[in-house]
Amino acid sequence: MCGDNAMFYELNKEFGQLVKLGNNTRMTVLGKGKVNLYLDGIHHVVTDVFYIPELKNNLLSVGQLQEKGLAILIKS
Repeated sequence: MCGDNAMFYELNKEFGQLVKLGNNTRMTVLGKGKVNLYLDGIHHVVTDVFYIPELKNNLLSVGQLQEKGLAILIKS
């Protein structure tokens, strides 16, 4: 989920729904699209990212990345 529409390189603003966050807050999704991530010089595309202007911080689901076949390594 992302609150900054400038981060999307493709965004379908016709998509909309409500999402419930872990703290029971409900927010309105005003679009869904693709975001580019550059990590260690490698270009990654994250698809099906919800655009939620109310978000103060972007949220990345480790579980959803694993479902897409990505391995997650967390280092200190």
